[in-house]
Amino acid sequence: MKYAGSIEIDKPVEIVTKLFADPKSLKEYQDGFVKKELVSGEEGKVGTISKMYYQYGNRDMELTETITSNQLPHSFEAAYHHKHMDNTMKCTFIPLGDSKTQYKYEFEYTRINWFMPKLMAILFPGMYRKQGEKWMRQFKEFVEKQ
Repeated sequence: MKYAGSIEIDKPVEIVTKLFADPKSLKEYQDGFVKKELVSGEEGKVGTISKMYYQYGNRDMELTETITSNQLPHSFEAAYHHKHMDNTMKCTFIPLGDSKTQYKYEFEYTRINWFMPKLMAILFPGMYRKQGEKWMRQFKEFVEKQ
């Protein structure tokens, strides 16, 4: 399952990508985000592995992020592993003049191996897309407040 989109942010690419790359910013636009811990490597470098923790009500979720490409301020790619699914994220940042940035994103779920998420992906494929789009809108709002 794969989806892509883009959003325009009314800030220069340097500001957008600085906030995108800062793990402290995640709590500002990702619902449920608790913390990000470095496991190995150097923050922001290719091959770096981090644990990301989320809480949704009484449910806790842990993801492992592996950075696969970091060409910021132009692009960023990472792979995410959860015990029930794997996905990749590709982000591209395009300056639109001096004060606006186009943020293009692409998410691909490469493995879903638990019954409920697999059923949700079949019956409601837009659910995964909507969550990603929500975080992009929240990121835009967060960045534009800066």
